[in-house]
Amino acid sequence: MYHASMKTRIISKSAAETAAIAHNLALRIARGASGAGAPSAAGAAVIALQGELGAGKTTFTKAFAAALGIPAETVTSPTFVIEKRFDIAPADSHFKRLVHIDAYRLDTSREIEKLGWRETIADPTNIVVIEWPENIGDALPPQAIRIAFTSTDENTRQIDISF
Repeated sequence: MYHASMKTRIISKSAAETAAIAHNLALRIARGASGAGAPSAAGAAVIALQGELGAGKTTFTKAFAAALGIPAETVTSPTFVIEKRFDIAPADSHFKRLVHIDAYRLDTSREIEKLGWRETIADPTNIVVIEWPENIGDALPPQAIRIAFTSTDENTRQIDISF
């Protein structure tokens, strides 16, 4: 079911501020906050991170994972393996797994389908964070939370979040 989208623009002036934004969003999602990717029959909570190289996508993902009880140092961009899976620790979360996908090396939606994409996004106990979602075309579910990072200077990022 389609619902009206909500958009938020945040200006982050440091990696620490970006990490705090990610931490807060992860906790909202893990606790099933309304409008923030709460678990549903529609499947996994999907967060699509878009932005140029160095814009803050991996910094965001590390902090997001840390909020879910996953040591940040274990989270690296899966550019060469494309996908990594982590167990989620908080007992108060409906979610059981964080699936981190880096679609940078993919060219079409067919390539992500070969990785079991449909099964991954159909599982309501998954939270999926995908970097470079524009590379998988129409395979991204319409209910995905979309986050666009724009670098405005060396430390400052404009972060646009669409629910």
